Amino acid sequence: MPNRPRLLILGAHPDDAEFHGGGLAAIYRELDRPVKLVSVTDGSAGHHERTRDELIPLRRAEAANAGAVIGATYETWDFTDGELEPTLDVRRRIIREIREFQPDLVLTHRICDYHPDHRAVGQCVQDASYMVTVPLVVPEVPALKNDPVVAFLPDLFTRPTPLRPDVVIDIAPYMKSISQMLACHQTQLFEWLAYEADVLHTVPNDQAAKEAWVLEWAKRYIGPRRERFREFLTAKAGAEQMSSLQFIEAFEISEYARQPDEDALKTLFPNAFFPSSVE
Repeated sequence: MPNRPRLLILGAHPDDAEFHGGGLAAIYRELDRPVKLVSVTDGSAGHHERTRDELIPLRRAEAANAGAVIGATYETWDFTDGELEPTLDVRRRIIREIREFQPDLVLTHRICDYHPDHRAVGQCVQDASYMVTVPLVVPEVPALKNDPVVAFLPDLFTRPTPLRPDVVIDIAPYMKSISQMLACHQTQLFEWLAYEADVLHTVPNDQAAKEAWVLEWAKRYIGPRRERFREFLTAKAGAEQMSSLQFIEAFEISEYARQPDEDALKTLFPNAFFPSSVE
């Protein structure tokens, strides 16, 4: 395991990476570790008024600004938002990205998810996990000797199976960074998502007030993770420490990629709660 492990987050849309894994990304950058955030789609479906052509450059710029908050690279690909499928083209693009960036840890969506784009990305990462080591697959990019560890981003879905946390991180100290990253996605937080939640009338005009609004929004949506994974947290952190936790990120290690030992887990997930081994 290198001294400066590299983190790659493959999300379906601009803002997925920071909402689900922004705490760990901020920790990595705090430790001067390389971080790259990727939106596999162009984000062009996420609005109620703007056109796709108008939205694509806006969301690409918003994502780049979000990455800059913590000093991370943020790349937005060209697959069409809302129409993503787990195709060979997507798989090949992901294999190429993993080989070129050479991450030690990859975070992505589970295939148990409400959004078809999320499911497609999760399926393609699963399908790419072993193939990144096969030289005759995407031969124009040298194959990796070893595949990275892959972990699933936190979610609250339960069917057909809930996320089984192998690692939990206290992200309370990083909520401000997460909210600042999310606030960069102006067309989403202050327009589209506010419209969907029927709270457009609550969005303030002042930028500082908007950042405070986003922080409360993030707390409202991230907070329930603590209760969902209470049993794991109580067992690993203890009831006393559990009572002090407010905001967490929980990750499940994919069994389809490299399996980390305890030392690797400690390196890849600083300050985390985890079992002594991953089953």
